[in-house]
Amino acid sequence: MGKTSPGETRKKVYEFVRKRLLAGRPPTVREVQEALGFRAVQTARQHLEALVAEGRLAAERGVARGYRLPRPEPPAALIPLLGRVPAGPLGLAVEDPEGYLPVQAEGGPEGLFALRVQGESMRDAGILPGDVVIVRPQPSARSGEIVVALVGNEATVKRLRLRQGRVELHPENPAFTPLVPDPAELQILGVVIELRRKL
Repeated sequence: MGKTSPGETRKKVYEFVRKRLLAGRPPTVREVQEALGFRAVQTARQHLEALVAEGRLAAERGVARGYRLPRPEPPAALIPLLGRVPAGPLGLAVEDPEGYLPVQAEGGPEGLFALRVQGESMRDAGILPGDVVIVRPQPSARSGEIVVALVGNEATVKRLRLRQGRVELHPENPAFTPLVPDPAELQILGVVIELRRKL
């Protein structure tokens, strides 16, 4: 192979790999070495890893043909920041819109909403006062998921636990006690899927 700059060589490696991936035939590192005329397989691997570091390729470790094109990020969408949710004792659920937040969510942004957290009962889960939680609305959740729930007219953010047919809402701070609501009073509003914090 003639003398070319590392950037030009890397561009050729990328073009070769991309063409093979689009054709449904992911190359091995050795095939990249042979196609580009490198003397050592390590040279091909270094270029491939540099392309991964640049975000132009993705790698699945431990697989012979493990390089692929990265999935494009979903486009950003605006979701409403509806108000505040208590993370402590139950508090009255009041909608007080503050504006909109951009999100990029797997599965699309349909129905997502955001709430600003008040209180410290979820501190040990890394959810602090003033944080914003992004919530995917759904009427049920798996045990262990962090949910926004209504108990009567009062809201809270807690970790859901299902125990012997009983629903419990657990804090993540030993200063607070779990809530065991009457099932007739409980409504799951959604599952927390993301946390935002301003430093």
